[in-house]
Amino acid sequence: MTVPAAKPRPDSEIERILVVSAHPDDVDFGAAGTIALWTRAGIEVSYCLVTDGQAGGFEPDRDRASMPAVRRAEQTIAAKEVGVHDLHFLGYEDGCLEPTQDVVRDISRVIRQVRPQRLVCQSPERNWSRLPASHPDHLAAGEATVRAFFPAAGNPFAYPELTEAAWTVNELWLIAHPEANHYVDITETIDRKLAAVLAHTSQHANPEALTTRLHSLFRQLATTAGYPENHYAEAFTVVTT
Repeated sequence: MTVPAAKPRPDSEIERILVVSAHPDDVDFGAAGTIALWTRAGIEVSYCLVTDGQAGGFEPDRDRASMPAVRRAEQTIAAKEVGVHDLHFLGYEDGCLEPTQDVVRDISRVIRQVRPQRLVCQSPERNWSRLPASHPDHLAAGEATVRAFFPAAGNPFAYPELTEAAWTVNELWLIAHPEANHYVDITETIDRKLAAVLAHTSQHANPEALTTRLHSLFRQLATTAGYPENHYAEAFTVVTT
């Protein structure tokens, strides 16, 4: 199914944005360049990390019990690189995530707390051309967030145990969806994006090779978007209600 044309509101009309991701570092790979542009424009951006990413890393001798704290600390540092200071950690287990009612409820709670006009999350649909971007936890977090986007967060009768008032978000940006319909030129913030990605030191055995690969990927996206040579871009699928 072909997605409709993107019709995002101008950033000048947006005050608050919430980004939901399955693991620490997902947001930095997918959207940190765009987020740096948003915060530079004065928009308040908040993160919601569904799992603590405790199954990640490359060091066989690391104490695995320490990983949740390590990854929360790394995400906090990475967020500061792009101007984000409000982080919500839900504490689910990495590798076991499912779009359960508990997860939908907890994401709905954060939406009601932050009250964003724009919601960003991972796609709930598998992208066969970039399979690593479609980790099962990414799909689960994306599905749970879409369910929270509509109808749960805005329905005052959903999850009556929540004390926060219902909040309806009218704009959803999906990361790594199979069909992108919107690109953001991040040439001015690519360095901030890379700094955020590399802040996750427990995850990257070869930062130099990773940097080279990311430069190539986001240049390719800029070419696809029709931007000038030597530009960088991030891709999204924007859905409005």
